[in-house]
Amino acid sequence: MQRVGKFEKVSFEQFGEAMKELFHTEYTDELIQKAYDELELPKRATSGSAGYDFKAPFTFTLKPGQTIKVPTGIRVKIDEGWWLGCLPRSGLGFKYRLQLNNTMGVIDSDYYFSDNEGHIFAKVTNDSNEGKEVTVEAGSGFVQAIFIPYGITYSDEANGIRNGGMGSTDGAKSK
Repeated sequence: MQRVGKFEKVSFEQFGEAMKELFHTEYTDELIQKAYDELELPKRATSGSAGYDFKAPFTFTLKPGQTIKVPTGIRVKIDEGWWLGCLPRSGLGFKYRLQLNNTMGVIDSDYYFSDNEGHIFAKVTNDSNEGKEVTVEAGSGFVQAIFIPYGITYSDEANGIRNGGMGSTDGAKSK
């Protein structure tokens, strides 16, 4: 297997800022610190697994139709020519129709250098049409990510610089 990436935690400041922005007073500084301290870097479950499991930094429950944006506390350094594809864990998708709102997250290699430290977020929805509520416990896998190679056209002249996450490349600045 080719080694093409490295997972890291974002800084505590970045994680805390995201938690406070998303959940306001729901999480105290002590709870945020505890969640940060317990963050695990994504890893594969078996030697044959393609996906690296992202663990939930806190427990959340979603009723059918409910959505939550989860700051994972994780960033990834990726070699050029690769990207990270993020998907819901198979079991959660199969049993509860847990979906990523953008269907598949695309983490580009230059996202690592963004102002938010390349902090990976997962916006998930319980899309159950069977009335099933889903609870994801803190520390359990809820998203899986796979390193995928890509190519470019012979005439490619992309020279923009990323500074942000979703939708940021629409306004990428040229070098």
